[in-house]
Amino acid sequence: MKRLVLTLTMLVAVICVMAQPKIEFEKKTHEFGDIHEEGGKVTARFTFKNVGNQDLLLTNVKPGCGCTAANYTREAIAPGATGYIDATYDPWARPGPFNKNIKVSTNEPDQASPYIIFIKGNVIKRPPTKYEIAGYKSGKGELRIKEATLRLTLTNTETHTDTIWLRNFREDGMSISVETKLPAHIKEVSRGFGNELRANTESYIVLKYDATIRNAWGNLNDRVELITTDSAEQHKYIFYKANIREDFSQLSPKEMEKAPKVEYSKTLYRFDTIRQATVATEDIIVKNTGKTPLIIRKIESSNPALSYRMSSMTIAPNESATLTLSFKAQSRRGRQNCSIDVITNSPTNPVQVIKVEGFVQP
Repeated sequence: MKRLVLTLTMLVAVICVMAQPKIEFEKKTHEFGDIHEEGGKVTARFTFKNVGNQDLLLTNVKPGCGCTAANYTREAIAPGATGYIDATYDPWARPGPFNKNIKVSTNEPDQASPYIIFIKGNVIKRPPTKYEIAGYKSGKGELRIKEATLRLTLTNTETHTDTIWLRNFREDGMSISVETKLPAHIKEVSRGFGNELRANTESYIVLKYDATIRNAWGNLNDRVELITTDSAEQHKYIFYKANIREDFSQLSPKEMEKAPKVEYSKTLYRFDTIRQATVATEDIIVKNTGKTPLIIRKIESSNPALSYRMSSMTIAPNESATLTLSFKAQSRRGRQNCSIDVITNSPTNPVQVIKVEGFVQP
């Protein structure tokens, strides 16, 4: 009896092993050949068949980059039935050859690593537009801004003036006004035209950014709105990306001697391998070894998964506070490298980068 039970058990095990889904692709590479940049997105269909004897399921279909998207059969594929994966590539602003992949995971028990399918081709660069020929490479409509993003690095005692070039490509005049509620630290200084920019004309607006009024630290974002009569895009924006640091150049030797000094218990946090949907935390001690209060001006994280909490933003001389870092793995995977910037009023170390490294296992 025992021998019979053992035989039946082994037979069931063999049957279970033999009963498996199995994917078989019609092809694993699609060659688009030459496509035109302005021609729009192109799609290749990869057809596959379940040659196994149990239902097949695509558990994950992951394009290798943001320029590629995938749509696929999401329901179970019965034995003998077929499914598909549509791989879509966007050629816009990507001239030249491309070779992109999509990783495909299934419920096949003996397939540890994902399948990889490929799309290849060559994007023929489009001819330049009239806007690009004139040096206006971005934007919409007939009124264009040559450089719509202004990047500034300055101290909290400085101002910065920029000349923003505009061009009206229309065959008639265009009204342009700067928003009435500008941020207090940004002012229109002058312009090379009145309220209307004439047809087929290039001119400018001069803006002044005042960091003394901004009264903030680190990486800051602002924008200025232009209200126009451009039918394609009435509201246009000039973006400021400023990095403001504290000016210690006017401190006397005596003031420097009394200034706060910051020390960190560590500037690199390596967490061990953690699983998705878990959190790695670490406490870093921040100490003021100076003679006046240490002020934490701002803390900036390079990654949304890395958050922080400071026990106190002001630290008295010879006192300490705790900076708690938390890395939330969530759906992330693989090697992780990120950091936070701690900005203080310590003239000898106003900006400290604290690096965070680790590995997230699915």
